Amino acid sequence: MQTQARTRAALRFQAFPSFANRAPLPFVISFPPTRRRVRVRCSAASEGGSIGGNPQQQVQQRKAYPFDAIEPRWQRYWDENRTFRTPDEVDTSKPKCYILDMFPYPSGAGLHVGHPLGYTATDILSRYKRMKGFNVLHPMGWDAFGLPAEQYAIETGTHPKVTTKQNIERFRSQLKSLGFSYDWDREFSTTEPEYYKWTQWIFLQLFKKGLAYQAEIPVNWCPALGTVLANEEVVNGVSERGGHPVVRKPMRQWILKITAYADRLLEDLDDLDWPESIKEMQRNWIGRSEGAELEFGVVDSQGYEQGLKLSVYTTRPDTIFGATFIVVAPEHSLLSSLTTEAQHEKVEHYRVLASKKSDLERTDLQKAKTGVFSGSYAMNPATRETIPIWIADYVLGSYGTGAIMAVPAHDSRDYEFALKYDIPIMRVVSRTDRSDDDSEPYVDDGIMINSSNSLSGLNINGLSCKDAASKVIDWLESTGHGIKKVNYKLRDWLFARQRYWGEPFPVVYLDDSGEVVPLQENELPLVLPDLDDFNPTGTGEPPLAKATSWVKTVDPVSGRHARRETNTMPQWAGSCWYYLRFMDPKNPTALVGKDKERYWSPVDIYVGGAEHSVLHLLYARFWHKVLYDIGVVSTKEPFQCLINQGLILGEIEYTAFRDQEGRLVSADSVGVTDNHFQERIPAEKVMKVGDFYVIKDNPSIRLVARAYKMSKSRGNVINPDDVVSEYGADSLRLYEMFMGPLRDSKTWSTGGIEGVHRFLARTWRLIVGPPLPDGSYNCGTIATDDEPTLDQLRSLHRCIAKVSEEIQETRFNTGISAMMEFVNAAYKWDKHPKSILEPFVLLLSPFAPHMAEELWSRMGHQESLAYEQFPEAESEFLKDSSIVLPVQINGKTRGTILVDEACSEDDAFRLASEDEKLSKYISVRMIKKRIYVPGRILNVILDHHKVSS
Repeated sequence: MQTQARTRAALRFQAFPSFANRAPLPFVISFPPTRRRVRVRCSAASEGGSIGGNPQQQVQQRKAYPFDAIEPRWQRYWDENRTFRTPDEVDTSKPKCYILDMFPYPSGAGLHVGHPLGYTATDILSRYKRMKGFNVLHPMGWDAFGLPAEQYAIETGTHPKVTTKQNIERFRSQLKSLGFSYDWDREFSTTEPEYYKWTQWIFLQLFKKGLAYQAEIPVNWCPALGTVLANEEVVNGVSERGGHPVVRKPMRQWILKITAYADRLLEDLDDLDWPESIKEMQRNWIGRSEGAELEFGVVDSQGYEQGLKLSVYTTRPDTIFGATFIVVAPEHSLLSSLTTEAQHEKVEHYRVLASKKSDLERTDLQKAKTGVFSGSYAMNPATRETIPIWIADYVLGSYGTGAIMAVPAHDSRDYEFALKYDIPIMRVVSRTDRSDDDSEPYVDDGIMINSSNSLSGLNINGLSCKDAASKVIDWLESTGHGIKKVNYKLRDWLFARQRYWGEPFPVVYLDDSGEVVPLQENELPLVLPDLDDFNPTGTGEPPLAKATSWVKTVDPVSGRHARRETNTMPQWAGSCWYYLRFMDPKNPTALVGKDKERYWSPVDIYVGGAEHSVLHLLYARFWHKVLYDIGVVSTKEPFQCLINQGLILGEIEYTAFRDQEGRLVSADSVGVTDNHFQERIPAEKVMKVGDFYVIKDNPSIRLVARAYKMSKSRGNVINPDDVVSEYGADSLRLYEMFMGPLRDSKTWSTGGIEGVHRFLARTWRLIVGPPLPDGSYNCGTIATDDEPTLDQLRSLHRCIAKVSEEIQETRFNTGISAMMEFVNAAYKWDKHPKSILEPFVLLLSPFAPHMAEELWSRMGHQESLAYEQFPEAESEFLKDSSIVLPVQINGKTRGTILVDEACSEDDAFRLASEDEKLSKYISVRMIKKRIYVPGRILNVILDHHKVSS
């Protein structure tokens, strides 16, 4: 009776309001009065996928469960009912959760199975938060300007507007086919004038604040692409896209003064819930350092002053006595003045070579150091000695002063350079380990040595590095040789591209003076003109220069003739602020309404790849802080929590090696320099032996087993459309979450998706029942109205507790494991109460929403489960009250059974009878009596005349 009472209490289900026998409640959020409702009805025949035709063919075509009928139906239902629409006006007394995927670029190739990994994670979180009573904002849009679309237009003659529209439609169709719960009413593209009007508006605010300016700077110019490339877009002197040659050339460019926000960008990282590795990457990119800027007088080979001062920046002023040469960047402004006539030809040749390298290539620590002597010298102000001035590309003109004092004894790059060019090495810091090893530079702290000169009046011998640095700075400032200086690796943001497909700049240049005049805000948007010819001009002039009627204009304020800017903004521009527009996408008078911004900001969960860990995030944070300063936004940071999903690699590839005679060679005997042919071996011909993979027919031949990043060139791309067609969207979603921790890289395996597909099929049959002979299924379910047992309640609530915890911690794989365990347990039950199965379906719904909606409908519910309350675990069913009960036969212990501490005598005896070891002793005909002490012992007394030990 106590158990029944406790069971009935648990079945009041305050956590599950729709379990009571009542009419369906209206869905205020998901079903506004203006929307037509679509009631989904069961159609047993259509679900079987076997209408008409030969019965034998029907059996062959029978699927594990009818996902091909279920999934399109529920996708239509969500679409027609706008189930996941977030109303413009929400109940702001409720908690909010803004969950956002990083803005996708809609490429012509569409999605591969790696893309839905992050999207599925955010969808699970969004569905979960809705069911927990949150107002959820989960939008999707398109970062659609950029070079790929323009290059495709050049190659095919198709306008980028056309291909962009086609690509967006394909992406949208693929995303909808996976059942993602986006609010499609908020969808937009960065190419829409209604959107980039506000991108232009932000640029005007930057211009007004002095944060947008023009300067002539050396840039990565790609003649073939007709545009300037970022350093990250240049690899080994050629463009990352297309492999076209890239050169460094000075060009007048728009630049954003992100360095003005360097300190704030650093300081505010501390309060963000981001991976520490990403924070560290941003800190390193900003690269704040404290040191000194000091001047070296330029002299000739005889030590006579040449009337030039060369400023250098160093973070190690304590090592000034160890500076044995100076290095200047090839693009240094004083290069021509420093180069002697005898060295001119060599220096110019080196400068041209350096101009073809990106900054990333030049600063690669693994690259061999190169340089050329300028012919000039400098006077070390501390030692009063002349030291040579070299030109080397490992020093960048954009960092510090573009020149360094080189201390080879205590800097690895300077050490490598000095060894190569036979430059003196002077040790000025003693090693803390008192070693005399000079085979490599010593870069750690220590005590200063060899650091005194009476002529200069500086003596730092015996001081620690820190104290010595302070004393040197004081000496520099007192003697006029230098000053204390804070520096940053962060450079101002090059914000112009010589291409067509981008946002036009909202400025004009007056013909008579060249003055830059910003457009009035009421003139926005400045719409990109249509062009038939997108080809690069070959002169450095952007393609927009061809739109002569658009370029020639009149300044509306002064009435003077003017011309428009023909550069366009970089692709980064539109993605810097899109998260704000999603809050208020149709607002015609403001970038975002203040009330909506205050409610929805910041983005609570931001999910995307680690490849965007620096530039996109840094640029977006910069713009956000500017908007904060002018009162547009109310938070200092845009993204509170950042999650980087791992990569999904292609299936493992197995490679064998053959020698020159064509004989197979085991991989463990192949050297790096050996000349062998590679041969890919099909997976079915491979087996694993210990930790190695070998050929089945020749186990002595080990193979190289490796998974690669998916790419068309390797032919290992898996199209999600094919997976959905064969296994269903729910299987794809579930598999990608089950592969491993969200943040880890994982290897795709077709065998793996078959496993989760079987789990979903078992779940379907558990609740719906087995298929009919024709392959179809009965309407409804096999759920009963029976009271659940204590064991069933415990199984359910343990599953609820586990799944809830794992969703919140984004450990989706272990949450799925908990549901698998529940299904395994449920298959052992004689009856399946509806009060147990319904909450399980709600648990399943964030992961496999199509199946869950179908099962929910079959259980008699007429509305979507999207806003049903997520089940809550009840603590009384989470206690582990199982005990080990000894079982005696005629007073002798023969084994034990696991029972609940409140187990009845009949249940204990039943469990003992079912135990493999104990059952051989027990027969009802032999039993004289049973002695049961709850929680202590079960003793079965048998007729001893009939018992054989």
